[in-house]
Amino acid sequence: MYVITSKIFQNILSLFHQVRHFEQPADALLSKYFRDNRKLKKPEKNIIAETIYTILRNYFKLTKLTSSTEQLIIYSWIRFMNIPAREVENILPREYGAYLNLGKIDDTLIELPEWIIERLATFMTMAEIKLLDNAMSSQPDLTLRVNTIKMNRKELLAEFKQQGIAAVETKYSPYGVRIKDKSILMNNELFLTGCFEVQDEASQLAGVFFNAKRGEMITDFCAGSGGKTLIFGMTMKNSGRIYAFDNNERRLNNLKPRLARSGLSNIYAQLISSENDSKLKRLAEKMDRVFVDAPCLGLGTIRRNPDLKFRQSITSLEEMTRLQAQILQSASKLVKSGGVLAYATCSILREENREIVDAFIENNSQFEIINLNQSISEVGLSVADERYLELFPHLHNTDGFFCCLMKKN
Repeated sequence: MYVITSKIFQNILSLFHQVRHFEQPADALLSKYFRDNRKLKKPEKNIIAETIYTILRNYFKLTKLTSSTEQLIIYSWIRFMNIPAREVENILPREYGAYLNLGKIDDTLIELPEWIIERLATFMTMAEIKLLDNAMSSQPDLTLRVNTIKMNRKELLAEFKQQGIAAVETKYSPYGVRIKDKSILMNNELFLTGCFEVQDEASQLAGVFFNAKRGEMITDFCAGSGGKTLIFGMTMKNSGRIYAFDNNERRLNNLKPRLARSGLSNIYAQLISSENDSKLKRLAEKMDRVFVDAPCLGLGTIRRNPDLKFRQSITSLEEMTRLQAQILQSASKLVKSGGVLAYATCSILREENREIVDAFIENNSQFEIINLNQSISEVGLSVADERYLELFPHLHNTDGFFCCLMKKN
């Protein structure tokens, strides 16, 4: 149940004027706005954020009816957040009364730019694209990953039950837990002591399929803030050695508190200048497994980042695919004979996924794609092609995600 006020309305008006330029990520603008307006209470922040994201998730439907920011907010509240019209009317200035005359929402519209639809249409029907769009326009549950170094999933669920937190097991990941209420977790003692991390089920499955083993030498080539690095360390039972490389110091710094909470001691985070850094050359052909969590357009995360679809373009896709091919080629040099190379993105576009892998295999005959049929069967998945872990929100209730494993002969 939402409690709306004229103060909340005015704050959303002010914030959305910044967001709708699509020059910066919406979550970054929200964070800055809340830092600059510290007197806002937590329930107020929650309604402000949810309204902004509701507008972004339904932007084409809403802007077909109006260009007025005031009406975008009102329509979102009444039509998508189910706030009674009378409550909305009671908090509006009198001159906004005419804005309550709502038009009919066109539910057939797809909330994706045309250039994305065109690319999806090469392997999906329009009916499938609409199902995908519906799933990406809905707010996802929060997915957590238990840290089995600290406790198992049954123990975590029991702790949540004792705290009155409604939680269920994920369908596919053996480590995952889904919850509805995300507001209570960041200060939860179980989180602060490293018993769980926030991680989408798709990313968890990448860790399961990668199957890092005790005592191995692993490289996480684009580690970022270390979500997958941590699951590798966990499945390795805190043994072996994991090199977590990234060229962004801020992202690597975000790994430090997560690593401290995790109880892991087999992870070595290192800043590199590029995919050709000398630190990498010293590890040539020494790695049992190399995971390339490649930078991508991130379109698989639109459920959580709906503004992404407006901040990307055909030009950014062309630039990204060139970078992805370069990174995969550089990372492959670290894999020893008999080792495994993984390529992954949180993208739904084949240009960033299958086509990158296919081009790499064509130019590197010493690598071959590993069929994932056994792993897919073990977790109960259904995918179109068992050479790839290829996940979609409308089919698997996860982020859009791609992963392919390759063995070096």
